Amino acid sequence: MHDDSALVELRISRFVRERLRPAINRATMPLTLESWDAPGEPVPFADAVGQDFTPFGTGRRWGRPWGTTWVHVTGTVPADWVVDDDVRLELVVDLGFSSATPGFQAEGLVFAPDGVILKAISPRNRSVPLSDEPGQPVDLYLEAAANPDVTSGFTFVATDKGDLATAGDKNLYTLRRVDLALRDETVWQLLADFWTLTGLMRELPAGSIRRADILRALERCIDTVDPDDVAGTAARGRAALADVLDRPANASAHRLHAVGHAHIDSAWLWPVRETVRKVARTFSNVLALIDANPDFAFAASSAQQYAWLKEFYPELFARVKVQIAAGSFVPVGGMWVESDTNMPGGEALVRQFVAGKRFFLTEFGIEPLEVWLPDSFGYSAALPQIVALAGSKWFLTQKTSWNETNLMPHHTFRWEGIDGTRIFTHFPPVDTYNAELSGEELARAERQYAEKGAANTSLVPFGFGDGGGGPTEEMIAAARRTASLEGSPTVELSTPRRFFETAEAEYPDPPVWSGELYLEFHRGTYTSQARTKRGNRRSEHLLREAELWAATAAVRTGAEYPYDLLERTWHTVLLQQFHDILPGSSIAWVHQEAERNYAAVADTLTDLIESTVRGLCSAGDATVLLNAGPFALAGVAGLAGADAAPPNPAAPAGTVTVTHTPSGIVLDNGLVAVTIDANGLFSSVWDVAAHRELVPLGSPGNLLQLHRDTPTQWDAWDIDEHYKRNTVDLAAAESVEVVLDTADRAVVRVARAFGSSRVVENITLRAGSPAIDLHFDLDWHERQKLLKLAFPLDLNADRAASEIQFGHVYRSTHTNTSWDAARFETVAHRWVHVGEPGYGVAVANDSTYGYDIGRSPDGAGRSATTVRLSLLRAAVFPDPAADQGRHELRVSLRLGSGIPEAVAEGYRLNLPVRTVTGVADPVVEPLLRVDNPAVVIEAVKLAEDRSGDLIVRLYEAHGNRSTARLIRHFEATDVVETDLLERTLAEPRVELAAGAPLPVEPHALTLTLRPFEIVTLRFIRP
Repeated sequence: MHDDSALVELRISRFVRERLRPAINRATMPLTLESWDAPGEPVPFADAVGQDFTPFGTGRRWGRPWGTTWVHVTGTVPADWVVDDDVRLELVVDLGFSSATPGFQAEGLVFAPDGVILKAISPRNRSVPLSDEPGQPVDLYLEAAANPDVTSGFTFVATDKGDLATAGDKNLYTLRRVDLALRDETVWQLLADFWTLTGLMRELPAGSIRRADILRALERCIDTVDPDDVAGTAARGRAALADVLDRPANASAHRLHAVGHAHIDSAWLWPVRETVRKVARTFSNVLALIDANPDFAFAASSAQQYAWLKEFYPELFARVKVQIAAGSFVPVGGMWVESDTNMPGGEALVRQFVAGKRFFLTEFGIEPLEVWLPDSFGYSAALPQIVALAGSKWFLTQKTSWNETNLMPHHTFRWEGIDGTRIFTHFPPVDTYNAELSGEELARAERQYAEKGAANTSLVPFGFGDGGGGPTEEMIAAARRTASLEGSPTVELSTPRRFFETAEAEYPDPPVWSGELYLEFHRGTYTSQARTKRGNRRSEHLLREAELWAATAAVRTGAEYPYDLLERTWHTVLLQQFHDILPGSSIAWVHQEAERNYAAVADTLTDLIESTVRGLCSAGDATVLLNAGPFALAGVAGLAGADAAPPNPAAPAGTVTVTHTPSGIVLDNGLVAVTIDANGLFSSVWDVAAHRELVPLGSPGNLLQLHRDTPTQWDAWDIDEHYKRNTVDLAAAESVEVVLDTADRAVVRVARAFGSSRVVENITLRAGSPAIDLHFDLDWHERQKLLKLAFPLDLNADRAASEIQFGHVYRSTHTNTSWDAARFETVAHRWVHVGEPGYGVAVANDSTYGYDIGRSPDGAGRSATTVRLSLLRAAVFPDPAADQGRHELRVSLRLGSGIPEAVAEGYRLNLPVRTVTGVADPVVEPLLRVDNPAVVIEAVKLAEDRSGDLIVRLYEAHGNRSTARLIRHFEATDVVETDLLERTLAEPRVELAAGAPLPVEPHALTLTLRPFEIVTLRFIRP
């Protein structure tokens, strides 16, 4: 026969477009509308319905950017309309939707007159089922959110709509439709048949018999349906398709577990306050789907989002809670938010699970066992141990499918962390967390699945996401049609737990991936929005201090522990570690709010620390110096850490000298001699004790470099390798002068100007210190530029150590493989270390996360290692004013450093000695000490259950098996090892005591920790 398949496919498309879709509604009737514009921020239903509404109608403009319009919808169901099993009464709304993705434009939420939420409205989910009978009145309220589409089709063009101050007040949308309608269920089902079959057909080989069968069945269906009476003949059309829909899947077909899902970014291209409403809209959609489909389950992460629902939509929260108990609504993830995992500190990442799981357990009696992070920008190698210690078993993401260079070799595997912990992990091969269960998606999942021949099961999360929305009726219909359909993978409506249990049973011994899950993409997120990152780092360390001193006061004096204040503060910090806030990839509104929140956190915690210490030490005229870090600092012992800090060589003279030479200004303290040339660069860094020069020939240190930063896409997210091709060395200085010259400290100030920006740098050398401290005060006004700070070092380092949570990872400094080459920008916390056998250097910071570390020849052709910190960026999307203005940051160069010294240097820069005045007792007795600097106490706090027990969290920091004595200076009756949620471990991993009650203070426990092992202890207090 002649091949007319292309023509038939065109006919199918036109039939769907011109006949099927218009026939879905048998009848429609416009409703009467009145509106009220909220003058500022959104208001609750109870406030809105009491306002004065004025006449409104379709064709009218509405909605200033980020504004809210309430529409009162009234009418009467025509008495001659027939509503039965074949015809559904519904409200149909078009707020002026565009072709942009749902969740990135106008959205609505429909309420009954009593305030009960019915369902949401969005571009591809425009209807709300109604239960009114013919002749009955219709009375509804629609909350319409005029959220602007700031994406411009994700062309990454600068937008003024992300800042309320610049978004303007011009109405964005035209109301097109608010109708009462009768939906023809048979026509709707026929449309679903067409969608599934055409999607499958287009994925099958051109010469496939199955493809031809589907094509001809669709053609016969079109011949059967009368275009002038689609509703009357749709049933015959469905009958024409019954045979091709009833043919079962092949026995070897890939098996997909379809889990309803809505990825709701807690902030991104909308502010946090809008996410609160997105949660309500999405969850109301899901509840409507569950009511109609009892076998459907929906998975939702982020305890924060449930907490918002509880606070702002209690009636909806109560309904969600019912469905959670029934197993249809499934909390997953166990975290407070879907956080970034690269930059949060170790204790903060722990608290994501502590806060998240405690909420789920308290509110629902449920503990999620799967970690659900589909969209974070890479995954720390510390995560497997944290996941396991939090009581979870499984891990899911799909983000690594975005890699630009290398494909991950597995979809199902065990992921091994830095301590050796392994977690069963799955990457959905569908490569999206917003699937619609289309033929293209299902075929892609089967085609890409890497475990063929060893296993055959994967998960597909389906539902509109990023901006929420969730699954739709159409997606459920697609799942039912592909449950067993020839030519397609099988699709089973499932839950995450059912999938993981099935996959683990099917594949009990999968391959192992060891180390970080580095995302070869979005490398700029380590640097964008530096003030947000600085606020996070400072907040984490202030929380450490606040908990330590509050716990000390509670134990020593019986002072009331500020449980509620600390919990609220942690929740604020945890929220802002969401994977589009801390990484710096949100609109201006989000980051402005984050900076305000961090300032409030700093004020709150500083006041708490000072008031706690004054209560602890009693009022008086003395001054107390406090060291919350693990190591002695400025003569102050670490109150919650090591008696013995990593050793420093002793300065012969114990003083700093300043000498002016032809080569420049020389600062010398007997340990370090640094020569600062006329341009403020380090022409020499001499380690006196080791008798070696650190500056390579012809490559001065302390060099600021300015790069063109114009990513191919995703401005705030990406640093592309081509940035290296355009570099300006900011070598020239306006001034270089000694501003302080004393026996114990010398400071040289360097001022530079470039472009529209200015930087003032203070270079400090202290007596007895092997570190050179740098303080930068930057007034930054560049656009699409990247500022780096370079330290070329005369070291032949084949790898670099970078601090992560509870340890460090090693990364190659060479580019032998494509995997090495792709890591041209990496993340580190407080320090990085490079060295060769017997000697190394640490570079520490107080707020920077992005680095590139590599090797290049010096002026004599010998191998040198360069450490570069990424200080600032200036992306134009999604915040066109990103990073503009003042910044302060600190960096140190610590000579003669091994890993122990690097660890200590990181704490020194981030936990300086605190001075509190107005006390009577100038000494605070420590609660605990450790006699081995390799074992670091990371947290000291009272227990989450408010029992008054003391919780101490330690970790092994050097990467060695380490034994330490933990010395206690307070009364306790027993000690047990717990998980991160402070539950006693059934099988403790360390031997703590001989079983007898603990003697009264002092008392020591001897602990042996494996490399990077985390241990949490609960001291039972009388």
